[in-house]
Amino acid sequence: MIRLITLLSSVALSFSAIATENWQQTLNEAKGQTVYFHAWGGSQEINRYIQWAGQEIKANYGVELKHVKVTDIAETTTRLIAEKAAGKNRGGSVDMVWINGENFKSMKDNQLLFGPFVANLPSWQYVDKSLPVDVDFTEPTQGLEAPWGVGQLVFIHDKLSLNNPPRSFSEMLSYAKAYPNRLSYPRPPEFHGTSFLKALLIELTDYDQALSEPVDPERFQHVTEPLWNYLNQFHTVAWRGGKQFPAGTSESIQLLDDGQIDLALTFNPNSVYSAQANGTLAPSTQVYAMEQGALSNIHFLAIPWNTNAAAGAQVAINFLLGPEAQSRKGDLNIWGDPSVLSRQYLTGSAKETQQFKSIDEPHPSWQAALEKEWLKRYGS
Repeated sequence: MIRLITLLSSVALSFSAIATENWQQTLNEAKGQTVYFHAWGGSQEINRYIQWAGQEIKANYGVELKHVKVTDIAETTTRLIAEKAAGKNRGGSVDMVWINGENFKSMKDNQLLFGPFVANLPSWQYVDKSLPVDVDFTEPTQGLEAPWGVGQLVFIHDKLSLNNPPRSFSEMLSYAKAYPNRLSYPRPPEFHGTSFLKALLIELTDYDQALSEPVDPERFQHVTEPLWNYLNQFHTVAWRGGKQFPAGTSESIQLLDDGQIDLALTFNPNSVYSAQANGTLAPSTQVYAMEQGALSNIHFLAIPWNTNAAAGAQVAINFLLGPEAQSRKGDLNIWGDPSVLSRQYLTGSAKETQQFKSIDEPHPSWQAALEKEWLKRYGS
């Protein structure tokens, strides 16, 4: 038995030594590389955080991180599919992406991703494995994307003007009818807007089993009929008569702060604190979730198959997944994004970031199907 334990310890040390040597090689290759990071650019707090991370990565590892701000990461998916079709298997224009859900499934199905690489990252050891970090909207990640944070669809209100906000979508419709032109949601396919549709559909159908499975075209209209009936009523009393919608969560928050609407959406339960800290929202604003819970998911970082900086991208992701970067990202005055790390590795207010009761995302195929139908009905 002692001999067996000694042998196992020796094997473990050998693997550890190999892993350390391989990571050192990655660090050496990464020096001098430029990583073009495609990520949503619609939040000042997030943009400033990525700028800070880039400075740290440059100073510590000699890797240049350039934030390519996109409105919808689907634009990047389309670009990568075009590069694949053109046979551009090296020297791609994208080195790193912030993705989840339908975009991950699309990239995975089209074999657009580098890896698996996640288990090789030194920072992987800090990740809270009790979180669903190995699935993305029911799709297995298979080490092709690294978890970066936890997202939950929640609502922001100002308690001075709306002390008792609607706690269900049914109550939201009643409120909209009682107080016309005071509610809205971002225009799909902007992801906050699509998330609003999914959360609404889940409540209206009591999470129909069909939502956890690939979309069945023959059942789609029947399953979604309550959603369109609801929206037909809601739009007539929504902000600007449902003829115009906020472009995204930033505009929604601005409209809330300007007193034009009474509720704004965010996918970060703690974003209200950083927005208050920089003056974007009043101190009297609060965040809450519907009684049924908050639509929740993990968001991830991935590397395209034809990256021009595979080593640099891995080094950048490893830094962003580490305790220092995750603690700063979770700081309530900076971003407040709930961390994917075990709390013991976090410092400061990142330990205290709040999360609400969770509702699972539908199967990723529902995202595109709902967006297509919404645009057909209300997009013109």
